[in-house]
Amino acid sequence: MTGRLRAYARPGITLLFIIAGFLLWLRPGTAQTGATVWLIGLALTGAPVVWGTVRGIMIGRWAADVVATLAILTALALRHPLAGLIVVLMQTGGEALERYAAGRASAAVRDLEAAAPRTAHRFRHEEVEDIPVDLIRVDDQLLVRPGELVPCDGITMTGQSNVDTSRLTGEPLPVDVGPGTVLLSGSLNGAGALRMRATALARESQYALIVELVRTAQASKAPLQRLADRYAVWFTPLTLVACLVAFAWSGEAERILAILVVATPCPLILATPVAIIGGVNRCAQDQVIVRTGAALEQLSQVTVGVFDKTGTLTIGRPQVKHVVALAPFTELDVLRLAGAIEQQSSHLLARTLVEAATARGIRFPEAHHVEEAPGSGIQGMVEEKAVSVGSLAYLKTTDPSAAVGFAKLGQGADGVHAFVAVEGKPAGMVEYADRIRPELGSFLARLNALGIRRTVLLSGDITANAVAVGKELGIQEIHGDLLPRDKVSLVRQLVDAGLKVLMVGDGTNDAPALSTATVGVALAAHGGGITAEAADMVVLADDLNRVADAVAISQRTLHIARQSIWVGLGLSGLAMIIAGLGYIPPTVGALLQEGIDVTVILNAVRASAS
Repeated sequence: MTGRLRAYARPGITLLFIIAGFLLWLRPGTAQTGATVWLIGLALTGAPVVWGTVRGIMIGRWAADVVATLAILTALALRHPLAGLIVVLMQTGGEALERYAAGRASAAVRDLEAAAPRTAHRFRHEEVEDIPVDLIRVDDQLLVRPGELVPCDGITMTGQSNVDTSRLTGEPLPVDVGPGTVLLSGSLNGAGALRMRATALARESQYALIVELVRTAQASKAPLQRLADRYAVWFTPLTLVACLVAFAWSGEAERILAILVVATPCPLILATPVAIIGGVNRCAQDQVIVRTGAALEQLSQVTVGVFDKTGTLTIGRPQVKHVVALAPFTELDVLRLAGAIEQQSSHLLARTLVEAATARGIRFPEAHHVEEAPGSGIQGMVEEKAVSVGSLAYLKTTDPSAAVGFAKLGQGADGVHAFVAVEGKPAGMVEYADRIRPELGSFLARLNALGIRRTVLLSGDITANAVAVGKELGIQEIHGDLLPRDKVSLVRQLVDAGLKVLMVGDGTNDAPALSTATVGVALAAHGGGITAEAADMVVLADDLNRVADAVAISQRTLHIARQSIWVGLGLSGLAMIIAGLGYIPPTVGALLQEGIDVTVILNAVRASAS
């Protein structure tokens, strides 16, 4: 039986012993048999609770379970099994609720490793052989076919293509590669075959580093001390002092048991998991999946917000910012002619241009003789005119005079552009830019109101782009040109400084940093994959305000949990005084504690309300 199944089964078995003994106790002539069933049940179900507490004490864990264990042992010694069984029921029921609230462990490392490159094509005497990536050696020459993952870090020797590095940098635009270009393992090759020279072993390359970063980040997270245990540090000694005073004054051992059963910290054991389950369910209503109860508790304490740029603070897909037309062409002419041939391209920028033209109501004429240089540009015939669309480097090979014309006009120095030439002459330029999410103003204001007043931007994009976005949003700290290990290093510095860090990201390159942060949140509206597996929380809606909603819910949840604890401990403290005076026998005390538990649970359930 797994640990989780045992945790769920124990309260059920304890309840069966209570019911069975009670039925026998009510039946004439079998009351003693019922008491024996309770005693056997207490010995069997109480033993795991006692052993768990003893093991915790042996490793220095002073938990809320200590008083419950003393109550169980005292009930056995004084032969008050029903009172002891009720304590066991509350203790094991609370543990089951905690298991349920904790959720499942992350499978991030397993999923990362499953997605890693497995096979490489190595040149051997100009013949290609397939080998496992573990057999790659430095200076081996490898073939990377279209659509394949780069198996290790290396340098391009021959070939032209475009490579998708979004899994590593988070940036959506493919990178044009040719001889001399550095390639990182885990990048996805585009339409052209590449011959590369390995510069690192597969296990020492960039993708393997991401896997290791996630593994070590998750392993290094300190376990969260339960809220109940923090209160137990002072409540448990107070209970023991009350027991000693009552016994010294009365000389009656039963008063010790009476005090222990009414002081058994079921409010501590039950209030937090019940409230957190409610908070987790409330988050789910807002399409925020909280993977662990500890994550919700930690989220209520965060004071620093760390954000990826592309796909998190921005939409993550370049849009047409504006179109510059050169006479005699108009903006509509440029979009119509360029869109006619871009319809036949699969490039991200081509799709964006077509969408922008369509949004303006433009109808495209038919294009003929279309030829594409993947990652560079495309050309064809439209309305019996030769039209070329692409980078300046591409136009230098197809329309040299147009390229010279654009250069003279000072176009193309910065940013992402597509240049349009018609019949060898400059016709216009399309400028692209990522868009900042429209909800960011209200989102950052809400975070500030919730106590997250320090914000940090981390990006794999060039520093200039990161700074431009960060300044527009009023973010105080901005870092660009970062690889995954750099993001981890910066997040770890904040955590090591004792800060509670919220990290929000959306790409595979963010996974290690999400695992390192106090609470990692993955935006997964379009499929989070590995990023979602590495995160503590997953937002299924494409709206950052859901993150602020989750922070607000977590703070309200922990407020309700603490309120429930204080109410429960206050009632238990009053009952301890009455029990110490001899007015509450042990079994009645256990039942009274049940009433206190119900009060605590009803209050904690409020966490699930809107």
